Amino acid sequence: MIIIKSKEEIDKIRAACAIVVEALNEMSGMVEDGITTYDLDRMAEEIALKHNAKPAFKGYRGYPSSVCFALNQQVVHGIPSNKTKLKNGDILGMDFGICKDGYYGDSAITVPVGNISENAKKLLEVTKESLYRGIKKAQAKNKLFDISRAIQEYVESNGYSVVKTFVGHGIGSKLHEEPQIPNFVPSNGNWGKGIVLKAGMVIAIEPMVNIGGADIKILKDGWTAVTIDGSLSAHFEHTVAITQNGPEILTEYSIN
Repeated sequence: MIIIKSKEEIDKIRAACAIVVEALNEMSGMVEDGITTYDLDRMAEEIALKHNAKPAFKGYRGYPSSVCFALNQQVVHGIPSNKTKLKNGDILGMDFGICKDGYYGDSAITVPVGNISENAKKLLEVTKESLYRGIKKAQAKNKLFDISRAIQEYVESNGYSVVKTFVGHGIGSKLHEEPQIPNFVPSNGNWGKGIVLKAGMVIAIEPMVNIGGADIKILKDGWTAVTIDGSLSAHFEHTVAITQNGPEILTEYSIN
């Protein structure tokens, strides 16, 4: 069931999102050669607790940590570790969510570690731009797959592939609500179709893009998803409220 949020509910989601953005900004500022993903995870959790908020992912379906990382060929859900040290040339995806006063915020960003290759730079640029192209279609009376199509067409026009195993989602008093938001148009659907978007919906749009093929596999830890061909992957996500005046990004961060 798709839940239409009231103004008061959207305000609570916006407040949760502000904490998520604070954590992403802090973590991004810490990213450098030699720091561990464990250090970054601790920082994000400390920020959540400072605001009397709960990290959304910790304990969710058994996930052991507060942040989901994705290093280089990792797509999503990499578990923080004091053995995973970042090095110059890496790219690092950071996905973080919190719950505050019964409502959730969720966002992700992929950042460079020091100097990265031109191929990696382009991947980050294309993935981020695909997110914003999807957001532009998050308009009342548009169809859900308008978002999906905008993302897929832009990614594939740049020669990259969209991960199809994971999708975006509604968000509110639960971390994952209806509807699911694929970053591609499902083969059993028609271009431009899907449910009608309505003002009051709040959704998390999150393209995951690979330089190589779209296929992924899950590592032995049961969580970390990686590209099968070993190609780089990037992930960006915003929580977005659909309003009568167009989409409102609730997790706009200051990181370039």
